[in-house]
Amino acid sequence: MTAGPGIAGSRPLPSIGDYGLIGDTRTAALVSSDGAMDWLCVPRFDGPPVFGRLVGGPPAGTFRAGPARAAAVVERRYRPLTATLETTWAVGDRRLTLTEGMVAEVTGRLLPATIVVRRLSSEGGAVDAVVEFDPRLGEHHRPPRLRRDRRTMVCQWGSLAVSLGCTPELTVEPGRPTPITVTPERPVTLVLAVAHREPLVHVDPAAAWDLLARDEARWRAWTAQIDESVPFRAAVERSLLTLRLLTYSPSRAPVAAPTTSLPEDPGGVRNWDYRYVWPRDASIGIGAFLGVGKPEEARGFLSWLLHASRLERPRLPVLLTLDGRHAAPERELPRWAGYAGSVPVRTGNGAADQHQLDGYGWVVDAAWVLVQAGHPLYSETWRAVRGFVDLVVQRWQEPDAGIWEIRDDTAQHVHSKLMAWLAVDRALRIAETHRLRSRQRQRWQTAREAIAAEVRARGFDPVKGSYARSYGSDDLDAALLVLPLLGVEDVDSPRV
Repeated sequence: MTAGPGIAGSRPLPSIGDYGLIGDTRTAALVSSDGAMDWLCVPRFDGPPVFGRLVGGPPAGTFRAGPARAAAVVERRYRPLTATLETTWAVGDRRLTLTEGMVAEVTGRLLPATIVVRRLSSEGGAVDAVVEFDPRLGEHHRPPRLRRDRRTMVCQWGSLAVSLGCTPELTVEPGRPTPITVTPERPVTLVLAVAHREPLVHVDPAAAWDLLARDEARWRAWTAQIDESVPFRAAVERSLLTLRLLTYSPSRAPVAAPTTSLPEDPGGVRNWDYRYVWPRDASIGIGAFLGVGKPEEARGFLSWLLHASRLERPRLPVLLTLDGRHAAPERELPRWAGYAGSVPVRTGNGAADQHQLDGYGWVVDAAWVLVQAGHPLYSETWRAVRGFVDLVVQRWQEPDAGIWEIRDDTAQHVHSKLMAWLAVDRALRIAETHRLRSRQRQRWQTAREAIAAEVRARGFDPVKGSYARSYGSDDLDAALLVLPLLGVEDVDSPRV
């Protein structure tokens, strides 16, 4: 892959998989292999983008630092056990490396909440490079109001401000490529600081580089606590580190993705806003962290979930904002180009108002995983779980939208029934060590048997010799691969 010169409009977007993630557990940026930061929302994951070229096209802004002319990428990696990304290009017989990351831990210090650090360094001699800085805020790609002092340039939109500092000093004109020369003796360090409804603190680039190094040390210490016996340890470490980067640290809410409207199929219309928290995903994360010896993160997920859902109990919301609120109504952004022409680009998520029965199964199963690991539920947690299960017992026969969040008519999804069975089954297991009224226990046992019987009778398609997506359907459903793990059918059953 090569990196091309200057103007954002002349550079085609790379594949989605080309983008690397950097983050600070409050927001995250996506950076392509040509050094272009094409996505960054501020001040948090679900805020407006200040660089949105990924789905908004060139008018939505970008921040590129890389070679001035086309150059081949010879290495791209994360520094071991850290969230710091390195991209190295071959420029003739020389090398240019972009090292970048965000500072995750700023609590209790006089620092901006978001600090992005980017450093260009060279080997083998001087290399011509370019910096392109073009912040454009939000839906309407608003250009900033600019002011400068000797050390920094400040871009401001009302209560939001972004500053750019550089060592050596560099005069950058937003929207115009700025040529620079990087030598082995003089790397170029860029620091982006963000302030929202607070004073904008300027961070010296040299100090910011030191902050990033300390942040790397914290990530190494965090990954060192992962159970040493875990197989495929390197892959597990990277996956868990990414999950942690996508956990909003002020509330401990795990965001599904830091982006909106990246297409399921390029050029298609299934482009959704995933900058929210799905209880289903959060529950799966509990098992992932517990399985590697990270109980604090697991408990944090469940604590957030129970706090966030408290206003709608016993109903479990399909998705929530990072601070536990109802998601904004879904709407389309007509002036956004979409990734590879994939329109519409959306903000908000209409699935928030759906009935999805499967979510209850994931949540109660996560509570059971905690109990199995030796972490009894607090009385309030157990009360919430009982409420969820009582609602499942009451509503399991109703059609729902299912795990695939079908936007048209609801259906009797087999996977949803299986997960309803799981919710009741896991709650009964928890009740073996937690208090439960005998009448409630009997009602749950009756429902568990009824759900299993109905799934076996109505969910199986004898023509295909397989369970179907929904009652009466001949469609298959990959989500049903969970069936052998549950016990609704025997593991050696020919129907599985």
